[in-house]
Amino acid sequence: MDILAIILAPLIAVWVGQLIHTREEKRNDKLSIFKTLMATRNGWTMESVKALNIIEIVFSDDKNVLISWKDYYDKLCVQNPTPADLKKIEIAQGRLLETIAKSLGYKKVTWETIQNPYLPTGMQQDAEMEREFKRCQLAWVKQQVPQQSPPISQMNQPIKEKIDK
Repeated sequence: MDILAIILAPLIAVWVGQLIHTREEKRNDKLSIFKTLMATRNGWTMESVKALNIIEIVFSDDKNVLISWKDYYDKLCVQNPTPADLKKIEIAQGRLLETIAKSLGYKKVTWETIQNPYLPTGMQQDAEMEREFKRCQLAWVKQQVPQQSPPISQMNQPIKEKIDK
């Protein structure tokens, strides 16, 4: 019996340690998604898009999160959203964050907390100026580029002549 205990104890300890490590890793992945989405809930970043794209994998064991994600995703996929659609998107985003918070055990994260992110006025002004600058750049480029390109057959004429020779 002592020999069996000596053999099995380390194996069980390793197995339990691995289970704990796996659970901790999964929780950290879920927490990372939640933090990213909370931190970027007032705008899009590459990180927020990445976080959204792995929800189905990381939260595959949480039906409520998957339902909230599907609802939010469906609302995001509306072409040319109206102001009413944008409001629905905002509400669905808040519900997703609320569902993830509950899943992680954050019972004090409220709807009010989710709906009121901190965004300094100067940062908003900088973002709007950057968007306006990009719009102006695009308008300028469109004016510089000829509106009608020559047919492809004419564009490739010198190459075709070289090939024929």
